[in-house]
Amino acid sequence: MAVPKKKTSKSRRNMRRSHHALSTHSYAECANCGELKRPHHVCGACGHYDQREVVKTSAA
Repeated sequence: MAVPKKKTSKSRRNMRRSHHALSTHSYAECANCGELKRPHHVCGACGHYDQREVVKTSAA
């Protein structure tokens, strides 16, 4: 059975994990209201998706 000969140091372990971080989300501007929203998602501010209203929002 394969067994490591030496203990892996914290520095080497953490260097190996340097690529495990989560990437940031991308955002696009809503064509209707200009708010930032996730691509291919309904706008949370105005309820529009693909140039049409799909969710009714309160006019407050």
